[in-house]
Amino acid sequence: MYFLFAWRYFKAKKSTNAINIIAWVTTGVIAFSTMCQVLVLNVFNGFESLVKSLYANFYAEIKVVPATGKTVLLTPELIHSVRVSKGVSAVSLNIEEKALLQSGQQQTVVMLKGVDSNYDKVSGLPSKMYNGSFDVGTAAHPLLVLGVGIEYAMGLQSDNDIYPVTVFLPKKTDFSGGNPLAALSEGNAQLAGSFAIQQDFDNKYVITNLAFMKQQMNLGPDDYSAMEIQLNKGVDASEFASELGIKLGKDYRVLTKYEQNTSLYHSMRLEKWFVYAVLTLILIIAAFNIIGALTMLVLEKKKDISVLLSLGADKGMIRKIFLGEGLLLAAGGAIVGVVLALIISLLQMKFHFIKLAGESFLIDYFPVKMVPADFFLVIATSFFIAILASWFPAQKASMQKFDLKS
Repeated sequence: MYFLFAWRYFKAKKSTNAINIIAWVTTGVIAFSTMCQVLVLNVFNGFESLVKSLYANFYAEIKVVPATGKTVLLTPELIHSVRVSKGVSAVSLNIEEKALLQSGQQQTVVMLKGVDSNYDKVSGLPSKMYNGSFDVGTAAHPLLVLGVGIEYAMGLQSDNDIYPVTVFLPKKTDFSGGNPLAALSEGNAQLAGSFAIQQDFDNKYVITNLAFMKQQMNLGPDDYSAMEIQLNKGVDASEFASELGIKLGKDYRVLTKYEQNTSLYHSMRLEKWFVYAVLTLILIIAAFNIIGALTMLVLEKKKDISVLLSLGADKGMIRKIFLGEGLLLAAGGAIVGVVLALIISLLQMKFHFIKLAGESFLIDYFPVKMVPADFFLVIATSFFIAILASWFPAQKASMQKFDLKS
């Protein structure tokens, strides 16, 4: 019943034109605020999805690392037991260590990663070549695949350089004195190509073969930095990681793709909630318009309130009528705002008409990804703020004294 009264008040022409103007301005401000909030969240989701896809090209679905130290003991029997586990598509072994690259007078510290022949089955890096080809060579003839950032920093042409690069690596030894250089190995490697994924990787990583790394670092046959695992489609990574962790024991840590990038995902999640909080402030400011519109309406409808009270309406019903009026103002604005945001998002996804400034990013337009939960969150936020904003005018209306004097 009270929504019927609220609807009639909402659509009826007010005696004072200013009230009509305030009501429409209120609806417009809520629509604009809601549209902006949805659009910004959609764009943020687009960037988040893009960054995650870039990181996904480098990291495997599951990674087994040592619980302590830099290397983990992976026996052939253990590796075989993982390979034949249900849900496993491929297994790749690797060694990672900081190394010094030198070419002429140019030097730089990199993260050198030695990989085996299955690496292309657990990582998307081999498909992201910028120059040359993905070829890591052998222990006798090692090849290097550089990140493009390292390639540019050292002034190299990975697909056209005929001179080898010198690689310095720490040895696994009990060195405790004497010449510090005795703890370093020195080897030469040719360049095979360069990759481009994301700046964090392009400026840090160099890929070579596993045998060369073992040879240079004096590692044992079962010493590795990590085991990377690719799962079959449909396999739950978290559940698999939990089961494998129990199977391997306390000396191993089993990480999902999310756990390998905890800081990245946490920071993106915090950024999203911060953006949501800032944009909610716009809706709160819009709520002041609701307070003004309803206060004016209460003043205009004093006689109507008295009539309703004389007909037996209680204070609760009067309060609900004006709360309903506030919700209708919010609903009208929220629906219009969401529809506009949906249209703009769909057009951006199809035509990419809103461009990014500059030419240094991977794409030249704002990416958009629509998440239904965000739409419901924005609408729910609008209604919650509308209820809070409507409460004071509605309470004031319910406290109106019975008075039918003209």
